Amino acid sequence: MSEEIEEQFEEITSEEVDRVVAQLETLIESTGSENISSLLEEAMNEIYYLVYEEEAEEETSEESAEDEWEVEASGEEDEDVAEAA
Repeated sequence: MSEEIEEQFEEITSEEVDRVVAQLETLIESTGSENISSLLEEAMNEIYYLVYEEEAEEETSEESAEDEWEVEASGEEDEDVAEAA
């Protein structure tokens, strides 16, 4: 049974994803239809996240933590409360 599960998953390399994403970007740039461009962008994002999903999530969480620190350090949060009062 475990062999069947292993056969269902294929390894996708970042090089292949990068190549396909670059080709889709070129195709999007040459497409006149907004509807087709939108669908191609969705496909491009889905393909990108096949390999880079974990990295994107880590970057997003790091950026959120940095934003929170910047707000606390600048005192903007306190000013907003004072203005509301």
